[in-house]
Amino acid sequence: MKQSLVSYLVKRFLRFDNEQPFIFLSALLAFLGISLGVMVLLIAMALMNGFDKEFKKKLTIMNYPLTVIPKFYGAVNEDLLIELESKFPELSFSPYVQSAVMARSGSQLEGGYIFGVNFDDEAKVNSVLEKAMHIGKINKFDVLVGKSLKEDFKISTDDKLMYIFTHVEPGGLTITPKIKRFKVKGIFDSGLSAYDKAYSYTTLSSLQVILSIPSNQYDGIHIFSKNPHADIVKLKAELPISVSVKGWWEDNVNFFAALELEKTSLFIVLMLIILIAAINIISSLLMTVMNRRGEIALLLSLGATSLEIKKVFLYLGIVIGVSGIIAGIIFGMGGLWILSTFDIVSLPRDVYPTATLPLDLSLRDFVFIVVGAFAIVILSSYYPAKKASEVDILTVLRNE
Repeated sequence: MKQSLVSYLVKRFLRFDNEQPFIFLSALLAFLGISLGVMVLLIAMALMNGFDKEFKKKLTIMNYPLTVIPKFYGAVNEDLLIELESKFPELSFSPYVQSAVMARSGSQLEGGYIFGVNFDDEAKVNSVLEKAMHIGKINKFDVLVGKSLKEDFKISTDDKLMYIFTHVEPGGLTITPKIKRFKVKGIFDSGLSAYDKAYSYTTLSSLQVILSIPSNQYDGIHIFSKNPHADIVKLKAELPISVSVKGWWEDNVNFFAALELEKTSLFIVLMLIILIAAINIISSLLMTVMNRRGEIALLLSLGATSLEIKKVFLYLGIVIGVSGIIAGIIFGMGGLWILSTFDIVSLPRDVYPTATLPLDLSLRDFVFIVVGAFAIVILSSYYPAKKASEVDILTVLRNE
């Protein structure tokens, strides 16, 4: 019976009152504000997660999950490669030699790096090059260049491209940089313009000859691992002290720390939308309390308890807030479906790792948003409910 009284009063106070329309309007604004806040939070967090995931995927490919490099006094050679392949058969290894270069076509120059690799091995650790290797056999002094470099230089397959190496060689009284013309054999597309401009790939033997490096010596070994954070620990335990291994994330710590900070800041700022909407819940409930003081006093005099009155206004705020949260979830999920289904927003591929909006709403973020919004609703409903339960019966009835 007591529960029926609480339910009846909640339904009654939610109805539109012709004499006090502003109370209903304030509750409606609170509902819309919470719905908007939840919807925007869901979409924003999905976008942040999506971009984070895309950047990690691209950086993992072009920076490689793990890389073995020599220390100041160490060397990476064929013996070490054979030893690692025997101890870690579940991993894929690709030795490489690299050099800083300037690519030149006509009067155009572009700085970057050229890698000498064994393309059969490199295809196992780099999916971008694997897709680009349908061209057939890559011969000595052939080169694969990025799509962005190809477009900037306006070069085509089988064109010649000049590379100026930072390694120099003596020539009489002066020193001159090493220069070599390579034949463009194919094009790769990583999805990130910076890498497509800066990276070029040729055969391992080609770069070893140009740089005068023995055929069994390398600058490092690229490693593909499905679980690099665990495998890096195993590799460190087996590697000699003359070499070290680093993970792709170690070169991008500041970048992803900035992304995480931006995501946290955005979450807090957008949560303020829900907090502002909760102020409308407080004002709506307080106006209801002030407008219904006579009814509350009468109910208390007829036997209703302070706890029941508190429950009425607490449930009233919860109904407004929870309905707003549910509506926000529906609108947010609908917005995510529209953005992921239809190409409404296109992004420049030379700036972002994808041309369409990447969306990835994690369960963790979804729970944080819903729980955070619900907590704000509860807190904003408690004070008006407490004030309603403290109505002075004698004073109100005397004045009424």
